[in-house]
This record gives sequence, C-alpha cells and structure tokens, in this order.
Amino acid sequence: MFENLPLWPARASTMAGNVDLLYIFLVLLTLFTCAAIFITLIVFAAKYRRRHGREAHQIEGSVLLEIAWTVVPLGIFMLIFAWGAVIYFQERVPPKDVAEIYVVGKQWMWKLQHVEGQREINELHVPADRDIKLIMTSQDVIHSFFVPEFRIKQDVVPGRYTTLWFRATHAGTYHLFCSQYCGTLHSGMVGQIVVMEPAQYQTWLTTGGGFGSLAANGASLFAQLGCQTCHRSDMQGRAPMLNGVYGNPVTLEDGRTVIADDNYIRESIVNPAAKVVSGFKPIMPVFQGLLNEEQLNELVAYVKSLNPPPPGSVNAPDMAAAETKP
Repeated sequence: MFENLPLWPARASTMAGNVDLLYIFLVLLTLFTCAAIFITLIVFAAKYRRRHGREAHQIEGSVLLEIAWTVVPLGIFMLIFAWGAVIYFQERVPPKDVAEIYVVGKQWMWKLQHVEGQREINELHVPADRDIKLIMTSQDVIHSFFVPEFRIKQDVVPGRYTTLWFRATHAGTYHLFCSQYCGTLHSGMVGQIVVMEPAQYQTWLTTGGGFGSLAANGASLFAQLGCQTCHRSDMQGRAPMLNGVYGNPVTLEDGRTVIADDNYIRESIVNPAAKVVSGFKPIMPVFQGLLNEEQLNELVAYVKSLNPPPPGSVNAPDMAAAETKP
C-alpha cells in the first residue's frame, strides 16, 4: 500500500509492519491533536473576539473537565508506551532457533562473518524466512547498524557485544547504513543486505568457504595460545572448565552469579580479573590489545561450541543406549 510513496521504504521483515502501524498511529494522533487545537483556537477567536460593551468574566473550573483532560491523555500515553514496549521486546528477544552472524564495525566498513566461515565486507547474504541474529561489536568508535526496509537499528559499541535479530520476508537487495556519525567518511559507510531464497543461499554457502568455521578457527587459536593447559576438560585445571559453561549461571569469587553469555566470555578473555570464578585464582593473562575483534569472535564461537547439544536434538548422544553398554 505504501511502497510507492516517497520516503516510505518497502517492508521486508516480519517486524516492519508492527513498526509502521505504531508510526502511522503516532502521525494520525499528532495530526488530530494539532487540528483540534487550531480549530478550537480559530472558533474561540471568532466567537469571543473583542466587541463593544463585552467584558471577560472569570469562569470557575469543572472537576469533571479537569479529570477528563488528565485521564484521557494519560491513557493515550500509556497506550503508546505499552505498544512501543511490546515492539521493543519483540525486537530484542531473538527466537531460540536462530542463525548467528558476527559483525565488526570499523571506520569505515562493515566486516561480517558467518559461523560457517564465510566472510563479507559491506555485504551480508542471508536466507529469506529464517531468523538471523547479529552479534556486533566495534573496532574503534560507536557505529549503528541500520536497515530501513527491515525497520531495525542497533548501536554498535567498542568493547562489548550488542545484538539484533530479524527475519527477512522477501528476496532482494536492501540498503545498509551506519546511522551514527563516526568520522569524516561516515557517509561512505554503507552496504547492502542480500536476501536469497533458501536453496540459493545454501548454494552460496558452499561456494564462499575457504576460511574454516568460526568455532574451528577458535579451536586452533585456543590451542595456539596454550589455553588448554589451564582450561582442561577433566576438572583438574587451574582455570574453570569451559565445556557446557555457555548460557549457564557462573558463581563468582565475590558471591555474585552471572550468566555466561557472549559478553561474559569476551570480557573473561580481554580482562579476566573483572569477574573471577569462585574457587579459582586470577592467574589468567590479559589479552586486551593482543587479539583483534575477529579473533575474539572466533574464541567466543569456540567456547559456545563446547556446549552439549540439547536433549532430543539430532546431535544429542543416546544416553540410554550408552548406559546399557558394559
């Protein structure tokens, strides 16, 4: 309906319709309020204009009127708040079965890597009708990942991960912008999202490899740095065991409990003394400045790959069969 209107991008994601409805509601509400105010001013100005022999008189307030113009705007504002909150949480909570892609913003380009290993610069290939989660960080200053046709935008900050997810509904090529001023060539920090049919995307995945998966590269880097000498899998190491740690609660030395998410793993690599696990000493070396963002992504992906598959999944071991073995 609105695709041919100027300055109205096409809707190309599952969230675009909800965002547009809220935006249209706000525009119509604003137009109605402005029209009501100006019409009232004009009518009152004409009806009560200055006339000979007419004087103004004090009018006592009405309790019902006072309640009405307090309760009605409050109700409208609460409706806008609730509506916006629902959309916000829908955009911020990705589904469970989601494909992950790591994004690094830097002056002035987007560097993207799929968990399968494919790497891209200023271009992202994704399949249609598949939930995609972007795990993003910046190498230098604050950037902002903005796709108008998807109605999504998320700041990308240095030193931590921010996430964003979407589900593209139509195959095609869509604009990618940095919407946060990031330096002299900010206007040139553009790219495109290429949405492909699932079969075409699988073909593209098989022809764009050569880099190795993120987890495999992370495993090689893990061994190269000698991390396995402390992070052993037999519970005898001088550092916490990493198998199954991702996504689970971790008790710290000070008694706090945190969830081992992407940001926790990343921080534990670059600044291990920030959150020391209970029962262990802060002996791990600091890797801040020694690893680039791509290497950090690989290590995080490797630690995530050490989690056992969920029960009932195609990759889960048959524990019942294992128990029957001598």
